[in-house]
Amino acid sequence: RWQGRDLSARRYVYVWADGVYLQARMEDQAECMLVLIGATPEGRKELVGFQVGVRESAQSWRELLVDVKRRGLSIAPEIAVGDGALGFWQALDEVFPGTAHQRCWVHKAANVLDKVPKSVQGAMKVDLREIHGAPTRAAAEAALAVFVEKYGAKYPRAATCLTKDREALLAFYDFPAEHWDHLRSSNPIESVFATVRHRTVRTKGALSATTAKLMVFKLVMAASKTWRRLKGENQLPKVVAGVIFRDGTEV
Repeated sequence: RWQGRDLSARRYVYVWADGVYLQARMEDQAECMLVLIGATPEGRKELVGFQVGVRESAQSWRELLVDVKRRGLSIAPEIAVGDGALGFWQALDEVFPGTAHQRCWVHKAANVLDKVPKSVQGAMKVDLREIHGAPTRAAAEAALAVFVEKYGAKYPRAATCLTKDREALLAFYDFPAEHWDHLRSSNPIESVFATVRHRTVRTKGALSATTAKLMVFKLVMAASKTWRRLKGENQLPKVVAGVIFRDGTEV
């Protein structure tokens, strides 16, 4: 009933997407839960949809997005947040072409640090924080240029990994500053699934795909009762109304 519910009265200003692998023994090792969480104009977070699919597959994500659109979610979200490796972005552009892309900084930082020796990671982490913690887009661009100058020659793979998604990493600057913490990462999904993983690991992997799906659904629904609202929810109606923000401030 939940998966077939009518969404025509719903509006999601922001969405977070992630594919979450559970350690429960599901039939196909490559399968994972594709999860979509949305923020309403009132600032509440809701589970929009989820299904078992392949994380990197645009087709799996397309099926999920087409399904929520078919059930009435006609207005595209303003921005979507997710990891760079997902097939989600291709599917999003096809189903909701007007939605802005924001890459998750937590995933991106992990990918960048993965390309350098342990001895460099501490300093590099601080430099990455200088970029996404900058008060304006111009300051972030400047910090990014410093990063490339500092590490580009010796660690070109790390510099390329960061710069290829430059636009999508800085998209949050076009939204209210109160929402930056929410938009910089797909953490809303990660934090929810920390409790789900804990439960599924406890069951010693004796779950079929269907049981795992049902269990995840019940756990997420129970967790959603305690989800905190977005900070600065009074800014959301402005975003919905199409007010332009530059560096987090209303223009």
